[in-house]
Amino acid sequence: MDYEKEIYNLLSSYDAWWDKGFETPKMENKLYPYNSIFTPIKINNCVVKNRIVMAPMGNIDMAEETGRPNQMMLKYFEARARGGVGLITTGLVPVSYGIDKSLIELGDLTYFPRIDRSRTVYPGWRDLAMLCHSHDAKIFVQLTPGLGRVGNPQCLITQHSFPRSASFNPNWYMSAVPCLRLSDRSLKKIIKKVGQASADAKACNLDGVYLHGHEGYLLEQVSNSAFNHRKLGRYANKENFACDMVKEIRKRVGPDYPIMYRIDLTLALNATYKEKMKNVKPLKRFKKERMVHETLRFMEHLVKAGVDIFDVDMGCYDNWFLPHPPSSMPSGCFLKLSELVKAYFKAKGIKSNKGQDVPIVAVGKLGYPDLAEEALRDNKCDMVMLGRPLLADPDWVNKAYAGNVSSIRPCIGCQEGCLNEFVEGGHPQCAVNPLTAFEFEFPNEVTEAETKKNCLVIGAGPSGVMMAKTLLRRGHKVTLVEKENFIGGQVNEASVAKIKYEMKNYLYYLAREVGEMSTNSNFKLLIGTELKAQDLVGKYDVIVTATGAKEYKPNIKGIDKPNVFLADEIFKNPAKLKDFKNIVVAGGGMVGCEMAYFLRYEENKEVTVIEMDKHFMNHMCTANRSHIIHYLDEGNVKLLNMTKLIEIKDNSLIVSVNTSKNKPNPYVAWAPILPENIENPIDKLKSIKDTWHEEEIKMDAIVIALGSRSETSLYDELVKLHAAKEIYKVGDAIKPGRVWEATRTAFRKGARI
Repeated sequence: MDYEKEIYNLLSSYDAWWDKGFETPKMENKLYPYNSIFTPIKINNCVVKNRIVMAPMGNIDMAEETGRPNQMMLKYFEARARGGVGLITTGLVPVSYGIDKSLIELGDLTYFPRIDRSRTVYPGWRDLAMLCHSHDAKIFVQLTPGLGRVGNPQCLITQHSFPRSASFNPNWYMSAVPCLRLSDRSLKKIIKKVGQASADAKACNLDGVYLHGHEGYLLEQVSNSAFNHRKLGRYANKENFACDMVKEIRKRVGPDYPIMYRIDLTLALNATYKEKMKNVKPLKRFKKERMVHETLRFMEHLVKAGVDIFDVDMGCYDNWFLPHPPSSMPSGCFLKLSELVKAYFKAKGIKSNKGQDVPIVAVGKLGYPDLAEEALRDNKCDMVMLGRPLLADPDWVNKAYAGNVSSIRPCIGCQEGCLNEFVEGGHPQCAVNPLTAFEFEFPNEVTEAETKKNCLVIGAGPSGVMMAKTLLRRGHKVTLVEKENFIGGQVNEASVAKIKYEMKNYLYYLAREVGEMSTNSNFKLLIGTELKAQDLVGKYDVIVTATGAKEYKPNIKGIDKPNVFLADEIFKNPAKLKDFKNIVVAGGGMVGCEMAYFLRYEENKEVTVIEMDKHFMNHMCTANRSHIIHYLDEGNVKLLNMTKLIEIKDNSLIVSVNTSKNKPNPYVAWAPILPENIENPIDKLKSIKDTWHEEEIKMDAIVIALGSRSETSLYDELVKLHAAKEIYKVGDAIKPGRVWEATRTAFRKGARI
């Protein structure tokens, strides 16, 4: 089999994937009962009650300053154990302190949980094991031998030291910062530390250890020729570091303790960036990546060393949308990988040291019970790993078992509360589940209100529905009013493009939630109803406006021409552009770039996007941003950054363009945009000159996607009239933002009314 060709073909299928064999799944139960999901499996001597694994979700800032797991972490994992998950894996737990300099912040503190501090942290881990076991769930701790080049270069300040890597590699966050080469002696120390941490995990009653060997973390860096350029020493052999580590673990924990390994079948850098790997300086260094056949042989050797189970994905930080597939990626995007590994292991007759078949865990957007069941039933994998779906709904497993699939709260793939929150310095959260990581604060979701009130909620988008649901659970009388004839607010427009299928499922979920509330005698729904402030005076105890936002239309010459459209108009009715071929999208934020993707791949238009900022999709999660940017590049969409719209003519635009040579390349998908609060002293963007000149861009039509403004006119009038004793606004009515902010503000306020 030509493995590399298979990977190239797979990567090529991620553009217009709906035409290339991938489906847009729904929360359905056509394959119920899920006998494959709920078949037990044995991993070494550990019996797991079902085939669902909770993915490691990077539980940073969920521990005390000592590294001991705190109540936030304990209750967070207990909620998933109580929800029916068979095997839980923790987020990364580094063990390379003193060697990997990127782990320590000012004051000798760390935001990671630790298991390497003996009795200081033992009670937290033992408590966590006990909580999981009380719900018949098993738990493995993910041991991270180091961060290496993907670690925070803060160590230049905190430790007066450069970060470390397998070889002299550029730091991912700041490529001008070099990572120094770790000596063989230092790598052997890390191996000893991992062995000790594994023995500690066993002593804490954790059920297994899970090595963090993918995505370009240190274990991957030493094990992959893309990052390990050594010519001499024991670890010039790329397999030795990992195999020595597994042998050390096995020596410390004995033959019966499970060892799990997370591995990239391929970094897929060459398959992703193709010719750019030869021409782009930050990528050229990594072009000699480990090949798929080498990975398969490596996995065979890891099994001989003592590994019992693998989960398999692909990609690294430099193509981050692969190991963290965003909403725009198809469901089941990596099933081909687990299927390929299973076929190889079967052909080779590979067994664990216990004489067992080696289970292969599939990852990658498998949060639909029918899809998970089909993958297991068709022998594409042995277990299914879910991460974000279990943040969205910790009861996913129990609901699937009961056949209540339509009640599962779907992940929308935004990655704002989970992945991006790490970058911003927070802890795991979820856009659609405001309780994620706050289970310790709201153990019973909400409590019954002492005083029952008559409440009016205006607007049935995400914030309005969340507010109405929360108030109803508090025991209040609730009227939900929506001026349109449908539920969901702006989610309706946001779910039109095929890459937004997860948002479409969320729309179905919101409609179901409202339907369920309608069975409560304390709830009343009015759709297609627009209210006036003066008619509401004195009729309710509480009025909540969830009136959302409306698109911004700039006051520029030509804005009222017939070939000028707002983004919402096009998503509502794409046929408005049927007579136009060459389209310009004004605005390179999330909406503008997703509009460009939609027009290019679904409507077959020629597309140009103009953006005033230095960067497209700034402030977006790196994984989500890089996927869209990469495939806009692949689709020959023109991206013009630092370009201001001046005037709209009949068939052209007048724009002002910054011509500085140092303005950033808008097509860079392999490097992050640093948060604004992090100063990069060697940032070339500082030298961008303020040089502008006017240009004319030909077009047939223009779509305006320049953001939105809060709709507060009704709220302002209600406050002015003193229409009720309590008047609030939630969601976009406070500030236009993401679903994340909308649901959180609504739940928090509703829980205290």
